[in-house]
Amino acid sequence: MMAFRFVRSLAPAALFTLAQACAPLPNAARPVTALAPEALPAAEDMGVVTAADPRAAAAGAEMLRLGGSATDAAIAVMLALTVVEPQSSGIGGGGFLVTADAAGKVESIDGREMAPAAATPDWFKVDGKVLDHSDAVPGGRSVGVPGNLRLAALAHARGGKLPWRVLFGPAIRLASDGFVITPRLASTLGFASDIAGLDPAGRALFFGADGMPLPVGTVVRNPALAATFEKIAALGADSFYLGDNAKAISAKVGTSPRNPAPMSTADLAAYKAVPRDPICARYRVWRVCSMGPPSAGGVTVLETLGALERFDLKGMGPASPTAWHLIAEAERLAFADRDTWLADPDFVPVPTAGLIDPAYFAARSALISDTATIDSAAPGKPAGASDRFAMAAPIPEYGTTHFAAVDRWGNAASYTSTVESAFGSGLMVGGYYLNNELTDFNLDPMRNGKPTANRVEAGKRPRSSMSPVVVYGPDGHLRLIAGAAGGYTIPPQVIRVIVGTLDWNLTAREAIAQGIVMPAPGVLAVEAGTPLAAMVPALQALGHPKVIAVPMRLKANAIEWVPGTDGKNHWVGAADPRSEGAAASP
Repeated sequence: MMAFRFVRSLAPAALFTLAQACAPLPNAARPVTALAPEALPAAEDMGVVTAADPRAAAAGAEMLRLGGSATDAAIAVMLALTVVEPQSSGIGGGGFLVTADAAGKVESIDGREMAPAAATPDWFKVDGKVLDHSDAVPGGRSVGVPGNLRLAALAHARGGKLPWRVLFGPAIRLASDGFVITPRLASTLGFASDIAGLDPAGRALFFGADGMPLPVGTVVRNPALAATFEKIAALGADSFYLGDNAKAISAKVGTSPRNPAPMSTADLAAYKAVPRDPICARYRVWRVCSMGPPSAGGVTVLETLGALERFDLKGMGPASPTAWHLIAEAERLAFADRDTWLADPDFVPVPTAGLIDPAYFAARSALISDTATIDSAAPGKPAGASDRFAMAAPIPEYGTTHFAAVDRWGNAASYTSTVESAFGSGLMVGGYYLNNELTDFNLDPMRNGKPTANRVEAGKRPRSSMSPVVVYGPDGHLRLIAGAAGGYTIPPQVIRVIVGTLDWNLTAREAIAQGIVMPAPGVLAVEAGTPLAAMVPALQALGHPKVIAVPMRLKANAIEWVPGTDGKNHWVGAADPRSEGAAASP
């Protein structure tokens, strides 16, 4: 965990949660230009894909070229990322998908991981004491029933055009023919080697005979994963949740050398992806839609934007410390609500409608000043809120990936996928890593004598910061599709992209590339190495007692509909220049 310790040395203890999520790449492992190409414009009749890895973006573009839908492309990207970005996502994890069509219809699917039937609120207590997060992650106890393939199957049934088996072609080729270890993967193998190499299969795949992670440029072949994909391509998602694969997951979790825990084959067989109503709100003249609970990210994004609407951000511009102060203050209030009210709506009464009500936006916005800070960002009391639950401390979240696609019919898919920490639980089955998503629950189920809404319960899905969004313009046309990775930083990253493109008239790539200012427990964090770092004194003058510049390992992707030099509008994809991401067109 060298990179994490490095960031920790730059920040106080109150910032450590953020620092873990934002650990920087060592200078020697910065993405090379060839792996982070400029955004690629695509002709409007063909579509575009953007993802955190160019090989995954190419997989999605291949589906579009074959006549596939945005949903087909997004599924192919998810499968390819299982191979080339195993530290962040894959079929051993879960995700949230928001789809939008050219007529304005928005749908969302919850493929979040689920706690096994044996789980209790005291799941992370050992000898009466709550495990530290770092001790809870490795091994079986942190693993939730994976959701990505059930999500993919449901999405394909609703919006796919190509045969199911075709979607697996690029991922199978990458796994069987081999893929090159990139600087970002090599860096992550270095600082998360204890997790990546926890399982003998992971050690054999990514470590040399000397026990060291394989270097940049090494070609890795994963025949076990290719075989897994071949079977699922032929037999469907059921072959993952039933039969030999389900038995292998159950056995791996139950016999793990670290934190073994019960997960039965019945737990896997019972898993269902859940269609959820998307959440939408107006921001100025735009309609912004995202994923509702158990995602907390969508609510956080919409609530923040709603609180900002009365301020003239456009007039202030991206170089204004006041603008970033206002954004951070709105986020502080939204995070307080997030940590109190948001959880799996199938288990607790989540006041979603109250949190995104325009009257509630206005009430929260009234607490914000453009010349001073809020003394204490306490949770509000939206309509439908219950007094039963206590506010809990923010939960460390790390990995994740986001990708998006638009097809030739103007339909879009915005998909955020994760295995949680780097390489998840460290356990590997069939060539893929199993998630550690259960550590997204509050490990301690109680706070101040009250239960927390996001405590562990059997069959429950943990709260998430994932925030896939789609934005429609005043003309009813899709304007922006966006999302991000990085745990607690995800909502601020997405907000930055929305404000940057809509208020500040930046391109999506420019909006992603700009720095970030965001609240963290006890401090205001500014991304080091960006022009925003020079704002530290000005932000302190606005009343923020602790403002700290810290390196951040951010990763966002977006697609926008913008005028081209030919006088016509086009889809343009953008990827974070901090990452190895890319946009690709058919």
